[in-house]
Amino acid sequence: MAMNAGYTRGGVMAEMNITPMVDVMLVLLVIFMVAAPMMQQGVQVNLPSANAKALQSKEEPLTVTVNKEGQVFLDKNQVAVGELRAVIVKKTAGQKDKAVFLNADRGSSYGDVVKVMAEIKGAGVEKLGMATAPGVEKGK
Repeated sequence: MAMNAGYTRGGVMAEMNITPMVDVMLVLLVIFMVAAPMMQQGVQVNLPSANAKALQSKEEPLTVTVNKEGQVFLDKNQVAVGELRAVIVKKTAGQKDKAVFLNADRGSSYGDVVKVMAEIKGAGVEKLGMATAPGVEKGK
């Protein structure tokens, strides 16, 4: 007695070939992975690289950017460092988990970044994420 593997004599195969669908899905995945970074807009900074996992957040976090000239931007709007705390308090009013991402240019002054971090924390932000560019681990 022979085992029937889905074929009938002279008939059509009853199994579905999903290989072409998987190929198409992988191509789409690669296209979206390449296109996604191009869709982000904002202030151009040269981020330092690090090996860390991305933070997960339910609400869209605010983005504070410090460029190498020491200018501070909240999302895409330039803000003075002294006004940053008040603006963040106003924008995060009513949010339970206040989250802010900090993009600091690699060439920016350490003092400028620390001042901005102090203003963000002073505004009551509980979650402060430092943005970095993806890096390559050394020794692997």
